[in-house]
Amino acid sequence: MKVLLFGGTFDPPHNGHIHLLKSAMDAVMPDKVIVMPAGIPPHKAASATPGSIRLKMCQCFLGLHPNLEVSDWEILQGGKSYTIDTINMLQRTYPHAQLYVSIGSDMLTTFTQWKDWQCILQKAVLVVQSRYNGDCAQLQQAADALRAVGGQIVFAKAAAVPVASSDVRAGILGKEVLPLLVQQVAQQYHLYGR
Repeated sequence: MKVLLFGGTFDPPHNGHIHLLKSAMDAVMPDKVIVMPAGIPPHKAASATPGSIRLKMCQCFLGLHPNLEVSDWEILQGGKSYTIDTINMLQRTYPHAQLYVSIGSDMLTTFTQWKDWQCILQKAVLVVQSRYNGDCAQLQQAADALRAVGGQIVFAKAAAVPVASSDVRAGILGKEVLPLLVQQVAQQYHLYGR
């Protein structure tokens, strides 16, 4: 059984995220997909949007895979969300599964700064999606360094879609980059200003 973890702050989830997830699924062909909004990501400031609302917006991913679950596990833990803790929970839940973790290219180049990154490499395959055109050489170098210490890295092949949640929050990008459900939730809670 192959289980793909697709985590992030998702403030808000946007069409770029949908593209990333589809690309990761094409690369891995998972049996189960778990979308996991973070509580407080360790590498970013806490989201101003409450976890319950981000969880509701993540329902936009349903329908992309017949066995996709949107999980509130990290949000319910409180405090900072570390990928290793989530992987350990998934190992307990799916003890015979091969775990895959989808990460953007920006995360691959800083992966050795993650908590217990060596343990993550032992327990899961990284599925990397380029988020920016032109970053392939840098990604290959980072992947080679992780492979040299036993990591398994799979590259998703889809072209990059350069959309960032921070640009939506800042008003640089409008609602046209948001799935309809996310637009509706954002309007309901008066989020993202445009």
